[in-house]
Amino acid sequence: MNQAITMHGWAGDASNWRHWREELMALGWHWSDGERGYGNLPPRSPSWHPEPGRRLLIAHSLGLHLLHSSVLETATDVVLLGSFGRFVPSDRAGRAIRAGLAGMASALGSSEERGMLERFLTRAAQPLPLSALPPSSLLERVTAAGRHRLAADLTLLQECSALPAAFPANARVLVVQGNLDAIVPAISQQQLTAALPGDRIEIVTLPDWGHALINLPVLARVRAWLEQGP
Repeated sequence: MNQAITMHGWAGDASNWRHWREELMALGWHWSDGERGYGNLPPRSPSWHPEPGRRLLIAHSLGLHLLHSSVLETATDVVLLGSFGRFVPSDRAGRAIRAGLAGMASALGSSEERGMLERFLTRAAQPLPLSALPPSSLLERVTAAGRHRLAADLTLLQECSALPAAFPANARVLVVQGNLDAIVPAISQQQLTAALPGDRIEIVTLPDWGHALINLPVLARVRAWLEQGP
């Protein structure tokens, strides 16, 4: 049985993958979504079924760091969309990013919360308008528990410094990055690709795309990669 597990990034939710889920399930993949539960959806940690077959992991942005090690270490195929090992660079630019993350954390639970989330999602959508993204439930309601997880995951953004230790060394890996990504620094993109283990790695750089690489053109590229075989 071929299985697919997804994990969204910070301020995302599982509904972002609706078109992906429909298309891959139509191709016979068994689908499970990871969900942090920032907004209206309950948190969910997916796991693999024990049946043999391909195990496809699709992670967007921080999603790579939100997966349980038992899921990550046994994946046979990994798709990384706008992902990173270390998010905050260690140079001078990193200090500005840390200050920005601290400002985002302080906005949580305040009158500035919705505006902060909208600004973040707008930057994630660039160069497309925010309306090009799936509607975000966070702009309507953030639960108290979801707010706690948003804050914890901002801390994780600051502290993550490498690929997760459980990253599968023998998996096929597809990395999709946007040259116009306004969220992940270019040096963090470069460090990710340099750190990936194994020799079955394909890197796709899209010159006209930004951070929110969950659109249909990217899905078409991922599908073509999957069809190349295990």
